[in-house]
Amino acid sequence: MSGRPVLGLVASAAGGVEGWLRPGLAEPLARQGWRLAVTLTPTAARWLEAQFAELGALTDLPVRWTSRLPAEPKPHPVPDAFVFAPATLNSIAKLALGISDNQALTVLCEALGRGTPMVVLAQVGPDQSHHPAYSRHLSVLRDAGVSVVSGGPGEVLKELSAVAPFVAPDNNS
Repeated sequence: MSGRPVLGLVASAAGGVEGWLRPGLAEPLARQGWRLAVTLTPTAARWLEAQFAELGALTDLPVRWTSRLPAEPKPHPVPDAFVFAPATLNSIAKLALGISDNQALTVLCEALGRGTPMVVLAQVGPDQSHHPAYSRHLSVLRDAGVSVVSGGPGEVLKELSAVAPFVAPDNNS
């Protein structure tokens, strides 16, 4: 599996993620040839704990949600691209501000600093979307080259092929 491009698949706890992350996003990405490096926010890990074995079966890498100890090796290679889906208002704000207070935000902030191609699926309620800081946070991310989409997994898959065509796996293999 090591010759395949690595996709960092990061998820936060937004309503419905437990029903669509694996079948709607992780499985199609794995079928496309991506080697998935799955990292979850702590709350998303609680919500998806029953699916760890199924998510892990899609890759040879462990599902992460906690940091490693300094003496431990990094369990994931550096991804070629990232998908952050779903991304809550809280996580979007943290990413835009560079707040790395959990493993998921740590890998995303590092990726943003490296300029790694990234697609963010914003899953924010109507009232939250009118918060005065939200549009500024989206502007920060877009100015950094992040593609922000709304909708669902299908839009993420479409946008990823446009954002990271140079690292996309060869679907013919």
